[in-house]
Amino acid sequence: MNRKKKIFDIFNSKVKKAKARMNPGSKGNKPKYVSKAQREKLAAEQADVVQSTDDNTSTDEQPKEDS
Repeated sequence: MNRKKKIFDIFNSKVKKAKARMNPGSKGNKPKYVSKAQREKLAAEQADVVQSTDDNTSTDEQPKEDS
């Protein structure tokens, strides 16, 4: 009985690993970990981009006078 169970457990573990390789997203669609420092850096870069686009749009939106 024990030998049969051991063989069966080994087989099941191999099948489980094979299925995991075939379906990498099925382990739960957990996003990749991003450290706190990296999140702050990304937020600062995004804020700079937003601020620069706001500056560009405000200068472009000046009314033009037709003569």
